[in-house]
Amino acid sequence: MTARHAASVTPAALAVLDSVEGIDLEGLNAEAELQTRIDRKYMLPIGTLPGILGRLPDGVRVLDLDGTRASEYESVYFDTPELTSFRLAAHARRRRFKIRTRSYVESDASFLEVKTRGGRALTVKDRIAVDPAATDALSGEARAYADQVLAEAGIVDLGRTSLDPVLTTSYRRATLLLPAEPGRPASRATIDVDLAWIDRGVDGRFGRVLRTPGSAIVETKSGSQAGAVDRLLWSAGHRPMRVSKYATGLAAMRPGLPANRWSRVLDRHFRAAAATAEPHG
Repeated sequence: MTARHAASVTPAALAVLDSVEGIDLEGLNAEAELQTRIDRKYMLPIGTLPGILGRLPDGVRVLDLDGTRASEYESVYFDTPELTSFRLAAHARRRRFKIRTRSYVESDASFLEVKTRGGRALTVKDRIAVDPAATDALSGEARAYADQVLAEAGIVDLGRTSLDPVLTTSYRRATLLLPAEPGRPASRATIDVDLAWIDRGVDGRFGRVLRTPGSAIVETKSGSQAGAVDRLLWSAGHRPMRVSKYATGLAAMRPGLPANRWSRVLDRHFRAAAATAEPHG
């Protein structure tokens, strides 16, 4: 293991996961590769995580990448000048999409990901590998791939409309594999901490940065039935919330955008942070 890929220290809120059995990425995908799934998202005070994680069921495993159990991620979200992707989400259109590059910082791997949502509330994610040094723009090949995915999903025809970087997000993520239960397949859950949003401005240049150190985002990924982490969160009084790293983050940083869809999570987790957002760099 090189110094570049040395294991990083697990954030304090996730420290209990250091005692959980690990699983590598190949094993995780073999047991629960859910590219088509129902996602449930929760945003909660970070101080509640240790108590919740301490009640995980027997048999749970955590993704371990060369000793790192909370990996660094960076995503760059692309949208049209009219913010088509954002507005489809803001107005709860049945068919909508997100386009982003996602970088796994420790492993020097990057992907273009196109997420589409159809009429049955199912999220489908398609992706291809891209050059880690070129994640701030869509190459001709990457743009053609995004257009093809959108066309096949029947979402929207962007034509020659440009897709520009609008928002960058960064965070530390732990990924859990929950064992299969009677009548329920294995499921996954992710926990994101150290959350930060960077507004790229109207011309793609970096603007302000917003941080929410007191909050975590938990996302469960399962089939049609709720998984073990959902039931654990419900028992602790947490319910799914409408939250999107891209759309909610952009609404928090640009108050003039439509945001009623995320008013609850904005009031609880973003407003105070947005008021103190600082210039990037």
